[in-house]
Amino acid sequence: MRFFIYLIIFFAFFDLFAQLPIISPFAVSLGAGPFLAGLAVGMYSLSNTFGNIISGIFSDRKGPFAILLTGLASTSAALFIYGLADGPYSLLAIRFLHGLAAGLTVPAAFTYLANRTDHSRRGKNAAISGAFVGLAAIIGPAYGAIYTSRGSVPETMAVTGTLIGLLAIAAFFLLRTHQVNKQTDRSPAKRPAFQWNAGLWRSFSGAFFLMFSQGVLAYMLPLKVEALGLPTQLSGLLLSAFGLAAILVFLLPINRLFDAVRPIITLIIGFAVMGTSLFALANISTEPLLYAAMCTYGFGFALLFPSINSLLIDATEPASRGRAYGYFYAFFSIGVVAGSGVTGALALTADGGFLFSGSLLLLIALANWLTLKR
Repeated sequence: MRFFIYLIIFFAFFDLFAQLPIISPFAVSLGAGPFLAGLAVGMYSLSNTFGNIISGIFSDRKGPFAILLTGLASTSAALFIYGLADGPYSLLAIRFLHGLAAGLTVPAAFTYLANRTDHSRRGKNAAISGAFVGLAAIIGPAYGAIYTSRGSVPETMAVTGTLIGLLAIAAFFLLRTHQVNKQTDRSPAKRPAFQWNAGLWRSFSGAFFLMFSQGVLAYMLPLKVEALGLPTQLSGLLLSAFGLAAILVFLLPINRLFDAVRPIITLIIGFAVMGTSLFALANISTEPLLYAAMCTYGFGFALLFPSINSLLIDATEPASRGRAYGYFYAFFSIGVVAGSGVTGALALTADGGFLFSGSLLLLIALANWLTLKR
């Protein structure tokens, strides 16, 4: 069952990453200007945020099984309607529906996984799920770009929709016998209230700033490579190097560290390593050093992702964990948009963007350290 949930997590993020290289060119081909093309890319993240929150609320009320099935089935259906896009505004509507549907899946999947995981293995299991996310980040963009170059965006989306549809059918038969036992009384008066606490705020802020830095990287790294006069494809290879470094940490025996050390400690170290690597990116100009900086960033990312998951699990009870994961992934989605949006609005250079983001991460590491005892 656990491996099957990891598979669902992989395809949920595969769907996300496969879109990255193809949506803005598709929008332009439909007659969108720069503003509408950018909006078509961001619309998915906007509606995804609402989907995350809805998923969290209903995962607690109805159990994650039902909302997980709904998310997979509706995402599959949304992927098939890209062929109906005949202009930028119809594409915006499709992007909104796609993001909303896809937002239902991930919080429900992580809630399902967390509620069936022994507490002493929560960090290691979060690391393994992170490896599947990293694998999707490497395979997804390559698949999207290569398949679309041989066909069209609607065809690429339809293939992804078919895979997710088959996954929904398999989930119906495989997971219904493994549903987490729900409370017999789910009335509002008896259902436990969602409790905000310090652990959740650390987890949510960690998710936001983790993805803020990802947004900055996605926006600024190609500009950095171009400014150095290096081949344009290097930015993709550098992002792959970051992903591979993170996956190695997630899967090698070092992942036992996430259960042996308090998650707040690995969170602080992860932020500090990521912030330092961004400072390095702003101050280096040779290809080998760029690879070294991105691998270091991947190591910090690998420390941080399981830590924020473990903090969330420690700060919640199973009956309210769905809502917590809904907010958690809403902060993920907002962080990506904020990272590229804020640095773009400030009109920063690539090096300036890395210094700005690196400073934020180091400040967050320091804030968590100073409030550690309290």
